[in-house]
Amino acid sequence: MTLADWITQELQARLQPTHLAVTDESEQHRGHAGWREGGETHFRLHIVSDAFAGKSRVERHRLVNEVLKGAFERGLHALAIEARAPGEPDPRPPRA
Repeated sequence: MTLADWITQELQARLQPTHLAVTDESEQHRGHAGWREGGETHFRLHIVSDAFAGKSRVERHRLVNEVLKGAFERGLHALAIEARAPGEPDPRPPRA
C-alpha cells in the first residue's frame, strides 16, 4: 500500500470526510530536506469534515496530525493541510 493510500484510508476511517484530496508534492521538493527518491515525502491535503466544526485552524491541524502520526513514522517529511468544516468557503482561488 502506498503512503498516499494509507493516508487516505486513515483519514476516511477516522474523520469521515465529505471531501478529501491527497496530493503527493514530493517531486516539487527534489533536493530539499526530507526528499528521497521515490517520493511520498511531501503531501498536501484538502479535507472537509464535520470533525472540524467549531475548531480553530490549529486544532484542526493537530487533529489531522494525530490521525496521521503513523505516516511520519513511515517516512512522511512534510504535510500541508487545508481543513474545513462543511459549508465553509474554500479559500483556494478558482481553477481556470
